[in-house]
Amino acid sequence: QVQLAESGGGLVQPGGSLRLSCAASGFTFELYSIGWFRQAPGKGREGLSCINSNSGDYTAHYADSVKGRFSISRDNAKNMVYLQMDNLQPDDTATYYCATDLHPSCTVISGYILIQNGPHTTFGKGTLVTVSS
Repeated sequence: QVQLAESGGGLVQPGGSLRLSCAASGFTFELYSIGWFRQAPGKGREGLSCINSNSGDYTAHYADSVKGRFSISRDNAKNMVYLQMDNLQPDDTATYYCATDLHPSCTVISGYILIQNGPHTTFGKGTLVTVSS
């Protein structure tokens, strides 16, 4: 059973940083891409970043809204994916989710980071990030 669990959210002042973690289990982690998404109150889900598996050369993708501020990485030995978030702003306030659709490469169309709906598509329960002074 595919399981993902996020951690690392919290309250941070504008301009501050947080590192989110995503612990994965129930599948052969190194073979699949993992993405980060967020959803703010009253808004739709937004794809932020995604990292390919080794077959995709671990290529990282970023939405324009976070490019240059967020950095994704993965540790296959620990089955972990991280999202380093710098220069956070109030608009970054949201619940952040990691997710996988068990494809080796990320789905990026016209610069948008998407996730394919399938029988194995899984999101974690999310971690809340609040950016406020």
